[in-house]
Amino acid sequence: MKCNKQGTLEVLGGQKKDVDGALQHVVNETNKEMIARSFATIVTHPFHVITLRCMVQFIGRETKYSGVFDSIITIYREEGMLGFFAGLIPRLLGDIFALWICNLLAHFINTYAIDDAMSHTGEIKNCSQAVTGFFASMLTYPFVLVSNIMAVNNCGLTGGLPPYASIYPTWMHCWKHLSREGNMSRGNSLFFRQLPAGKTYTIDQKRFY
Repeated sequence: MKCNKQGTLEVLGGQKKDVDGALQHVVNETNKEMIARSFATIVTHPFHVITLRCMVQFIGRETKYSGVFDSIITIYREEGMLGFFAGLIPRLLGDIFALWICNLLAHFINTYAIDDAMSHTGEIKNCSQAVTGFFASMLTYPFVLVSNIMAVNNCGLTGGLPPYASIYPTWMHCWKHLSREGNMSRGNSLFFRQLPAGKTYTIDQKRFY
C-alpha cells in the first residue's frame, strides 16, 4: 500500500509539473507575442490614424485627407508628431489585454476542459482558440472604440467635432464620458444598431443631437 501511495504521489507530482510547465510556456510565449504585437502596433498606428480620418471625412463630405503623403503632411503641420499617435494608448492596452485573455483562457480550456483521449482533440483545441479570441475581442472592444474616437477627436473634421462627437482632452475623459452614457459597446454589433444614449436623430438633417 505504501508503495502504491508513493507511486500515485509521484504520478500526481509529475502531472502537476507538466501543467505548471505548460502554463509557464504559455506565459513566456505570450510575453514574446505581446512585445512583437506592441511594436507592430506602434509602427503601424500612424497609418491607422490616417485610414480612420479618411473614412470619417465622408460624414462632412470633406477632402482634407486625400492620400497617404498628403495626410502625413497635414497631420504633421497641424498636430506635430503626436498627431500620428492619437488614440495609441487605449489601442495598445486593448491589444495586450485581448492577447492575454485569449491565450490564458484557451490554455485553461485545453488543459482542464478537453480530454486528450477524446477524438478530434486537435480540431477542438483550434476551435477553442478561435472562440476565446472572439470572447476576448468582445471584452476589450471599449478600448478599440475609445482609440478610434481619439484618433479623429478634434482633428478639424466634421465627424470629430460637435454635434457628431464631443471633444476630449485625454482618452480617459472619453472613456468616462462613454461609460457614463452607457455607450461603451457602441458599434460593437454587425447586425443590430441602437440609438446612442441621450441622443435624438433628426431625419431631415441626418444627424444626432
